Amino acid sequence: MPILQRGIPQTLARISFRIPNRANTSRHLFTKTVPAKRTPIRTGLYTTAFILSAGVFAVYYFDARSALHRYLLTPILRNVLDAEAGHKVAVKTLRSGLLAPKDPLGDDARLKCKLWDEVISNPVGLAAGFDKDGEAIDGLFGLGFSWVEIGSVTPKPQPGNPRPRMFRLEEDNAVINRYGFPSQGHSSVLARIRSRIPDFPPKLDRAALRDGAMLAVNLGKNKESPADSVDDFVTGVRAFGPYADVLVVNVSSPNTPGLRGLQNRETLEVLLKSVTKARDELEPPPLTSRKPKIVLKVAPDLEESQLIDMADVIRNSRIDGVIVSNTTIQRPKNLISINKSETGGLSGPPVKPFSLKALQTLRAHLPASIPLIGCGGIVTGKDALEYARAGASMVQVYTGFGYDGVGTCRRIKDQLVDELAKDDKTWQQVVDDAVSRSSWKEPKPKEPSVQQLIAEAEELKTMLDKLAKSMV
Repeated sequence: MPILQRGIPQTLARISFRIPNRANTSRHLFTKTVPAKRTPIRTGLYTTAFILSAGVFAVYYFDARSALHRYLLTPILRNVLDAEAGHKVAVKTLRSGLLAPKDPLGDDARLKCKLWDEVISNPVGLAAGFDKDGEAIDGLFGLGFSWVEIGSVTPKPQPGNPRPRMFRLEEDNAVINRYGFPSQGHSSVLARIRSRIPDFPPKLDRAALRDGAMLAVNLGKNKESPADSVDDFVTGVRAFGPYADVLVVNVSSPNTPGLRGLQNRETLEVLLKSVTKARDELEPPPLTSRKPKIVLKVAPDLEESQLIDMADVIRNSRIDGVIVSNTTIQRPKNLISINKSETGGLSGPPVKPFSLKALQTLRAHLPASIPLIGCGGIVTGKDALEYARAGASMVQVYTGFGYDGVGTCRRIKDQLVDELAKDDKTWQQVVDDAVSRSSWKEPKPKEPSVQQLIAEAEELKTMLDKLAKSMV
């Protein structure tokens, strides 16, 4: 055989692979080739191509709306890191002004809403729990949220519950957490909030430092504090009152023992009286001319009778609003994720029916002057609109933001505009209709009956007779 006669080395030396190149020449696999001479023109072309590619990528990356975040970066983060580690990376990224994507668009006029006679640019806010220590406030505002709520913040630093304490239920688009208020404490978070205030702040009269937006601080309670004590909340009001537009009193987390007991009628009366008194005693804030609003955050797991009792307490207090709701300890039967049996609070779409029901109950037992903020399972514009039709003045997202990434707020707002356009209405019109129709109204005094008028007349006659006799 010819190949065997010539030998393998000689055969291999003669084998060549033709590889087309720009000069349409052949390149041999086992022969030395001379690299093409690099000219200044070639180098310039390569450099220009690299700069243009990097520029296009940067434009695409820094636009929060890009599919890159929703379909590539966020899923990678979810699959490479556990839930808590991924959460921390997201916060650190948004904390960095250099790496944080932004929503480049303004808000549609249909989305304007009113809260305590303040105009807000859109009704989509971020719930507490994402930015626990106030690290990424401006990065979150940059994503288009009109309300950024940091915390929960406890007076003293505490580590929270042992890890693992956050679990994804990916098949259900849900999360279970038992964080237990990990917090750097008042001093650290307060210093961070102060550091973002410029030497010459704009005259916007908002702690958010931007028009059409609000900064809220969610106040928590230390684990070792007495269960029935309200002191931690009072301390929080005094610490953060001068630097927040809203203070949220969180008595609804299921992960701090005894905390939900503060929702009972007697303890709730003491709590609300104490925090509003502390707010009223604040010195005029250095940042705004208004003292902060006080908002109560409630659980979705209360019975209807408990919610009615709570509404009665709220009506007779001086708080300004209610967030409905927090995570739930209930486990719907349709959950399919293997993590569904983990202990903690469930959030995401499965909590939506519970939150909506609680909101509707409270709306029916609170006057229109006390706004409700809906929270629980909001993933789309339709979800947000459902809350508005139930009487919520605004909504908050959390779990959907974790799953869909930095473009979540913009997508919800765009979908919401489309839904509102179908009915040719604005968000505020939908809310006003629902609140007017569903809110509690002061009962009218009953008109006296004929029998009652006769009895009163007879009683008056008897008194006059006695008076006449005494004067004789």
